[in-house]
Amino acid sequence: MENKTIRRNLYRVLRKTGVQKKDIYLNASYNDDLAFDKTDWSVFTFYLENVFKIDLDDKELEKMNNINDTLIILKKSA
Repeated sequence: MENKTIRRNLYRVLRKTGVQKKDIYLNASYNDDLAFDKTDWSVFTFYLENVFKIDLDDKELEKMNNINDTLIILKKSA
């Protein structure tokens, strides 16, 4: 999958999770900047796995501290 497509799909997943467009930037931290709670993580993971047709394990999820970390993991999975 092309980098531009991965980024676009990730942003779409974030919007479905309820993140405002203005809050989406590469270094945005899920916990600090986006204030993700357990419910947000569940919804985000659900959409992420469905849109990208992947299964994420707990180790990969723990590595996702910000949007850029997620892009790196998605590029490896593609």
